Amino acid sequence: MIRLAVVDDQPAVRQALRFYLRSETDIEIVAEAGDGQAAEEVARRVEPDVMLIDIRMPGTDGLTAIRRICALGPRPAVLALTTFDLDEYLFGALRAGAAGFLLKDGTPEMYIQAIRLAHQGHGLIDPQVTRRLIQQFALGSPPSPGLLTDPDETLTPREHDIVRHVARGFSNRDIARRLGIGEGTVKTHMNHIFAKLNLQSRAQVVIYAYENGIVTPGGPA
Repeated sequence: MIRLAVVDDQPAVRQALRFYLRSETDIEIVAEAGDGQAAEEVARRVEPDVMLIDIRMPGTDGLTAIRRICALGPRPAVLALTTFDLDEYLFGALRAGAAGFLLKDGTPEMYIQAIRLAHQGHGLIDPQVTRRLIQQFALGSPPSPGLLTDPDETLTPREHDIVRHVARGFSNRDIARRLGIGEGTVKTHMNHIFAKLNLQSRAQVVIYAYENGIVTPGGPA
C-alpha cells in the first residue's frame, strides 16, 4: 500500500484527488495539509511514502517545504504540483530533490502513474512541463550551484548515453531496448549516475544533462 499525503491550500484540489484515487486499491491518502509548514509536520509525524505538494501556497510556500522534506531522506518521495507556466519554482523544486512535476490540469491516469513511479524510486514530469523545460533551456537558464560542469571526466561512455536518453524522456525499459542491454543493467547504471553526480531523481538528471550540454533543445536523442 502506498501511503500518500496531499498538500494544497485549495480544498477543491484535495477533494478532486480523493475522488481520483478512490478506486485505487494500492494508494491510500493518509494525510492532507494546506500549507508548507503543515506539510513538514506531516512528513515527520505521518511518514508517508509519497507527497503531492503544491508549489505556491500562503505562509511557508511549497518550494521551501519540498527542500526541507527532501533533505529528510529518500522517503517521502515528493511530487510538485502547479497551475502555472514554467518558472524558477520548477527548477527549484527539481533541484531540491522532487521526484517529478505535475500540472493540476493533468489526467487522473498521469497522477496515478506518477505516484506509483515515485514510490518505486522513479520520477515523472508532465509532458507539458517537459516541453516548457526544454524551451527554457533553449532561451538559456542560469547555472546550477553544485552541479558538475565536466561530465565527460566523470561519467563513463555508457553512463553518458543513458543520461542523454533520460533527458529525452525515455524510461529504463526504452533505454534498455535502444542500447541493447538489460533493464536491470540500466537501473545499475542509473544508481551509479545518481551517486557520481550527487543527484536524487531523474528530473535532476534531465536538468544536469541540459546544463552540461549532454543534450541540447531540439537535438537528436
